Amino acid sequence: MSAILRVVRNVPQHWVGDGFPVRSLFSYQEGSTFDPFLLLDYAGPHRFEPAQAKRGVGEHPHRGFETVTIVYQGELEHGDSSGSRGTIGPGDVQWMTAASGVVHEEFHSEQFMRDGGILEMVQLWVNLPAKDKLSSPKYQSIVDAQIPGFSLPDGAGTARVIAGELLGVRGPASTFTPINVWDLALTPPQTVNLPLVPGHTALAVVQSGTIEVEKTLLNAGEMVLFDRTGGPVAIQSSAAARVLVLTGEPLQEPVVGQGPFVMNTREQIREAILDYQSGKMGRLT
Repeated sequence: MSAILRVVRNVPQHWVGDGFPVRSLFSYQEGSTFDPFLLLDYAGPHRFEPAQAKRGVGEHPHRGFETVTIVYQGELEHGDSSGSRGTIGPGDVQWMTAASGVVHEEFHSEQFMRDGGILEMVQLWVNLPAKDKLSSPKYQSIVDAQIPGFSLPDGAGTARVIAGELLGVRGPASTFTPINVWDLALTPPQTVNLPLVPGHTALAVVQSGTIEVEKTLLNAGEMVLFDRTGGPVAIQSSAAARVLVLTGEPLQEPVVGQGPFVMNTREQIREAILDYQSGKMGRLT
């Protein structure tokens, strides 16, 4: 049975661009603790008033990993140098494989800008194996209707499987290494037993409500990291709760990062910077 390694609380909020008030619950600067996950930003919930100009983050590069954006409230528009463009709204997922290099931008959609409303989203960075870091970029647009949802046993709530498998249900996302992304809506006062994979890094982010894990209470905006023992972990909701659960097989490879580039050596980081500056990662059109 998995035990708790760490509880993350009281993370201050900061702004990414002018459109994303985020709490960075962890980052690659902490070494191999969260391997293969590199960063998790939880944005919102935050109310934006109607505006005349778009809010968000303009052109910026990535290399060596994947970004996974899950929208719960609000609506975003994405564009990148591979030619991919799209809009993602509540329940949708954008899984972007930067790999050898992508330049992209992320803004509130025009409709969300005009109407205003609440924005809530998660952005996860997933590391790529060394052999795949310079592979071709790709983009998976996964809409809510494509994500299978089902009722958890004993009336404990519902689950959506974005990637991997939970209780025999498989998610639509294609991954380079074994990864599970489970989106749970829990109903009090029931308990759900999650089958964590032995050897995987596993964590749970509480987005709303309150849960209890191993006699530890966690509230909205808090996160728990489990050890890699695997086996069932019991999560009880004392109030209606929404929880994002991630598990992934560690890569156990060197991680060297600088800003939006995550590679295996310092020389590879220098190459990434030069390639971006020289336009080899493309430009937005």
